[in-house]
Amino acid sequence: MKRCFEIDQFDSPETLTRRLQAVTPAAVERSLSQADLDEKDLVNLLSPAAEAYLEPLARRAQAITRRRFGRIMKLYVPLYLSNECINTCVYCGFNRTQRIARKTLRPEEIQEQAQFLSSLGFRNLLLVSGESRPHVPVRMLADQIAALSADFPEISVEVYPLETREYAALQQAGLYGLVLYQETYLPEVYAAVHPSGPKHDYHARLEAPQRGAEAGLRQVGLGVLLGLTDFRLEGYYLGQHVRALEKIYWQTAFGLSFPRLRRAAGGFQAPAPVSDQQLTQLVTVLRLFLPDAPFSLSTRESASLRRHLLPLGFTQMSAGSCTEPGGYGHIQASGEQFQVEDTRSAREISADLELLGFEPVWKDWDASFREEPAEDAPAKNS
Repeated sequence: MKRCFEIDQFDSPETLTRRLQAVTPAAVERSLSQADLDEKDLVNLLSPAAEAYLEPLARRAQAITRRRFGRIMKLYVPLYLSNECINTCVYCGFNRTQRIARKTLRPEEIQEQAQFLSSLGFRNLLLVSGESRPHVPVRMLADQIAALSADFPEISVEVYPLETREYAALQQAGLYGLVLYQETYLPEVYAAVHPSGPKHDYHARLEAPQRGAEAGLRQVGLGVLLGLTDFRLEGYYLGQHVRALEKIYWQTAFGLSFPRLRRAAGGFQAPAPVSDQQLTQLVTVLRLFLPDAPFSLSTRESASLRRHLLPLGFTQMSAGSCTEPGGYGHIQASGEQFQVEDTRSAREISADLELLGFEPVWKDWDASFREEPAEDAPAKNS
């Protein structure tokens, strides 16, 4: 597989920083008037000069989102399978050096948690785990996806990077999509915050979304962990990464998430905090640059901010999330990955969406839509 994206194909972080700082208000206004954004427009609208244009950016992002996606808001929920991890990511509550209660759910516990979520109305499930193959092997994932697919027609995974053949095996078991954040596109920063463990391998992670698309997954979610370094640089490389993937794997939808660093075990402090205003700029600019990409908003953000951000580009959101294995219906079963900011229940979020004029959707996909007819089935109009 030939790698479709490398940041070496573009300006270095140093050169890109100089370009961003040199953007003028006139350049921002020219880019705002463009129907389709190119690389220069992306730089102009991510620049500090564009901060003064948040209102026109927001209006245009909202119009594009409404035109492409209507008022639909998909609801999904994460189910954490394990908080065991063999990496030492300095920002993560699952870091193997953290003294937290560790737990990997047994199959019967996974089923119990899934039944609880199904009873709430969820049909879109994201299976999440710390990065430890021994605790969450691919065979286990395939078995659980197959077992859960009757109740959850849309199942995605957010686990360690897999090989193409492994993603294909999960797809055969019923996997719909993949979520995998690069965390940061800057190699030096990446090495510093991932000092040891398999996640230290920058390129193994960078290539994983492409491997998922090669395997035929219907949706692949990308993102960066906002707060590790300059969000403008990360937004530029993230946008270019998604465009590169879209050009080759047009049958896969490539989505974006915008997670900001939150409190977690270990007390890591974000070196480059991203303000609400800066997050709004990033979301609106990438919506203009990637008009057809699904955007996801997690419970890392507060209920108030989520209400304000949703119309500006988002098409799906998590609800009622718990980031500890076995935590649904229980109290503090084990160590959590980060603290959730929006603690409303799924039904409260659904009701709030309706008040805001959105249509909450619990299910919009079924595997039967793509099943081939049996060979002996009668042809239509015969």
